[in-house]
Amino acid sequence: MTPGEVSANPSPTPDGTAWPEGLTVLLTDYERHLTAERDLSKHSVRAYLGDIADLLDHLIRLGHNDLSGLDIRGLRSWLAKQQSLGKSRSTMSRRATAARVFTAWANRTGRIATDPGALLASPRPHKSLPGVLNLTDTRAVLDAAAVAADDGSPVGLRDLAIMELLYATGIRVGELCALDIDDIDTSRRVVRVFGKGRKERSVPYGVPAAKALDRWLAEARPQLARSGSGPAVFLGARGGRIDQRAVRRLVHERIAVVEAPDLSPHGLRHTAATHLLEGGADLRSVQELLGHASLATTQIYTHVSTDRLRKAYEQAHPRA
Repeated sequence: MTPGEVSANPSPTPDGTAWPEGLTVLLTDYERHLTAERDLSKHSVRAYLGDIADLLDHLIRLGHNDLSGLDIRGLRSWLAKQQSLGKSRSTMSRRATAARVFTAWANRTGRIATDPGALLASPRPHKSLPGVLNLTDTRAVLDAAAVAADDGSPVGLRDLAIMELLYATGIRVGELCALDIDDIDTSRRVVRVFGKGRKERSVPYGVPAAKALDRWLAEARPQLARSGSGPAVFLGARGGRIDQRAVRRLVHERIAVVEAPDLSPHGLRHTAATHLLEGGADLRSVQELLGHASLATTQIYTHVSTDRLRKAYEQAHPRA
């Protein structure tokens, strides 16, 4: 990928000329690394390359035409520029991470003598508590999906299976859309998921999800399947693998029916994690189920549970 593909109108060098060829080649090599070696999604590759293209453009404007001029001062001035442009702390944190990953790769592959990114501190983003449904609203949403499937239509049965599986497993919407038939072990009620970086994990699901999924696979999926459907578990109305936009639209529609707080599929993931912890699951188990690389990511759900506990205490305790 060239800088022109990262941005529709890449910034020129200070004198108005094109990027130095060496930096263009460097960005192409880095894209190949992210795609072939790290196996990142197209979205993640695009985000990383956009950040690094911006960094390299800043490097050029500092008067350097190759990577040898990149040092810790250049990285800090780049982040300072982001702050002056009003970028959020979360955006700056993401860009600092992107820079560290890039300079580590450049140093490891001999493209730069030292790793300046190792000295770069990351601005801490403000952690916002994820939105979740309470148990009553969750039951109402799933009951509404079941009612919509009462007519036995293929789409209705598919939608019910999707809603039940999202809540039962807490998997990401991309992971759900990527499921193949061989990833479902119906006898053990376990689904095999390939998460970020193609890391594989097995996630159990319960009886309601099993019933909805079994009925979809046995009765409804064959009605939507076409010659080009392949092994995809969930199909769109035309028989191809369902896409993430359709699943997001479905979740919003099903939640709107019962007038519960609007959530995305990721909100159902948050909901599943919170309900697991409130039900007594330990943090490590929830981390494994969700596929979080760091326990710190999972710990945010303990704040959600504590917040609910505090509200319940204030409402119910006579000495609150």
